[in-house]
Parts: sequence; structure tokens; C-alpha cells
Amino acid sequence: MFRSFALAAALSWISLTASAMPLTQPEIVNLCGNAEDAAHCGRLIEEVQLKRLPNLARRDGDALQVSLYPSGTATFTDSDDPINGRSYSLWDFLDGINAVVLYSTAGESISFIVLRRTTNRRFDLPAEPQLSPDRLHIATADVCPSRCINEIAVWRVAPESLRKELVWTPAERWSDAAATWKDASTLTIEYTPAGADKAAIVERTLADPVWKRAAPN
Repeated sequence: MFRSFALAAALSWISLTASAMPLTQPEIVNLCGNAEDAAHCGRLIEEVQLKRLPNLARRDGDALQVSLYPSGTATFTDSDDPINGRSYSLWDFLDGINAVVLYSTAGESISFIVLRRTTNRRFDLPAEPQLSPDRLHIATADVCPSRCINEIAVWRVAPESLRKELVWTPAERWSDAAATWKDASTLTIEYTPAGADKAAIVERTLADPVWKRAAPN
């Protein structure tokens, strides 16, 4: 269930641990198995999520319009500029913090955007966000064979901010990883060591000394 960057695989552009209204792995494989590229995969997933999350967003050509709370709209417009082009797709909704998750591509690079509907604040994340059960933290696992920083990070959620708080870079090289919350203070990290065929699992509490404090923004 890890993100892979091999175009031939249906999981080339995603990790499969979405938060509130996730597509199942078979659904994603079916949707993206024949996708042309990462942006096309995102748009195919968006078509499903627009139906599952009615009244949250709508697509108008190249523009994705997301409803804010209590009123207003945030618009994300795709660009096919060969240098600065970017695409946006609806990915998920984090009900616990009233935030929308967008999947964004720029060339071969992939990132996620957390949009707080009450403030229209936008936060760029390197990997898919996982909200903790107490709604105080978000975890990301930016690990892949290339174009990743190979880092597990924990972000502090606040009404006006989303700040990287803890980081951990494994001593050994991993080819992929996914982080989910076991409870409000413990992450379960499933990973594949580089060159290995089988995945392994490790748990890390937020109090574990392996974490380093992130530098202030």
C-alpha cells in the first residue's frame, strides 16, 4: 500500500491511507491502472470524490472550486504551462478539522494541499496527510525511491497554522512507507527497506527520543 513512481503500476501517484472518505485499494487500481499520468490519475479520483463528498467542491473546466465555511469559495486552476504548470484534484475531506485535501502535480512531482475551510489558509505537504484521533497532529511519510526527502514528519494542527513539529529520518534506506495513527500519540509505520521484497512495521510514540524537533519556519 505504498506510493510508487513506476508508471506501469496503478499505485504510481498515490499512497493508500486517506483519512475521511478514502477510496479502497481496488478502486484506485481500477481507476488509475490506465491513467496517462499523475494528473490524469488525480482527476479520475476526483470524479469519484465529487460524488462522495457532495456540495464540498465542483469542477468547472480547469477550475476546481471548493466551498468555504460558512461562505465563500476557494478556486484552484490547472495550468498546462510547460515550465510552471500544475494540476489540482479533490482528494479527501478531514472532517475533524474542517479541511479539504487536494492532490497536486507539477511535472513528475506530487504534493498535497490542506485547505482550512474556515480561514481559507492553505498548507503544502510533501505527502498525504494523516490526521491523529485527537485532531492535534498530522503525520506525513515522504518516502520513495526518488523525488522524496525520505522523512517521517509530525505536524502540529492549530486554528491558524499547520507547523512541522517532529521529524525522523530512518538510518537505513527505505523504498516506500506509509504512516497511520495507532492512537493519538503513536504512529504505526509500514515500510519496505531498499532492495527488500517484504514490508516491515515499526511503531513510534511521539515521546520517542528518535524524533528531532523541526527547525522553526
